[in-house]
Amino acid sequence: MSIVVVGSIALDDVVTQNGSIKNAPGGSSLFFSAAASLFAPVYLVGVVGDDFPREEIEFLERRQVNLDGLSIIRGGKTFRWAGEYEIDMNKRRTTNLELNVFLQFDPVLPDNARRAPYVFLGNIGPQLQMKVLDQVENPKLVALDTMECYINDNLQALKEVLQRIDLLFINDSEAQLLAGTPNLMNAARKLLGMGPRYVVIKKGEHGSMLFGDNLFFTVPAYPVENVIDPTGAGDSYAGGAMGYIAMADLTTPSVLKKAIVYGGLIASFSVQDFSLNALKNTTNTDIEQRMTEFRSLVSF
Repeated sequence: MSIVVVGSIALDDVVTQNGSIKNAPGGSSLFFSAAASLFAPVYLVGVVGDDFPREEIEFLERRQVNLDGLSIIRGGKTFRWAGEYEIDMNKRRTTNLELNVFLQFDPVLPDNARRAPYVFLGNIGPQLQMKVLDQVENPKLVALDTMECYINDNLQALKEVLQRIDLLFINDSEAQLLAGTPNLMNAARKLLGMGPRYVVIKKGEHGSMLFGDNLFFTVPAYPVENVIDPTGAGDSYAGGAMGYIAMADLTTPSVLKKAIVYGGLIASFSVQDFSLNALKNTTNTDIEQRMTEFRSLVSF
């Protein structure tokens, strides 16, 4: 089954303790698509300028990502972000932000994308997320990601969107902020009370937790000794999880549990190189080999 993703597409300048990269493809929908397309067909809806590298579009096409919903603005400049990570890569600071064509982004879904059974709303503004929801037709599952700035600045609109979704992906600090409590178990219950049927709280190198009605599952992260670039890890995680759900075409507890394991594995590949470089070279054989290794690590 297919997935439609709506989110940002960017060119990033990233500095970490392990090096740097300039003009690297990034953005929530790009990382998500690169990950999810390993499991299921993806419709990508987004906007770029004509400065966006053609070879990156060709990569998506080779992954059979449908780009009917990608707008390329002639003479426009792609959204740009620059950031520097500290030694603790959970901490970073933004050094430059240029919205460019993304400032006027008004998502319009092609007919085939409207009928996709699975929907992922990347971490764009809740007003844009609501516009997408008004266009999709009877999806089986709608998932959403958000970020701190929308929790702080667009809380009411975000709460309205949460009432219309099934699955929320959120990291631990954002969950604490949105729920107003430092305890993640309490935070999850409060988030479930806002509308979603399921909540996934991501904890970076410490794994993730899945919550639902009478459902709780926690899983560690696959250990990565040398993290090169954590940019896009959360979107890669969501892409892996949603891709697996779409492939299985089920939302049973067993499938959801496996989905977040696959999400964590995909994220573990993503952080091993800058930008999309690791995901471009990841195969389904690589994923299943890592799954076998992971099973041996967590079984007892």
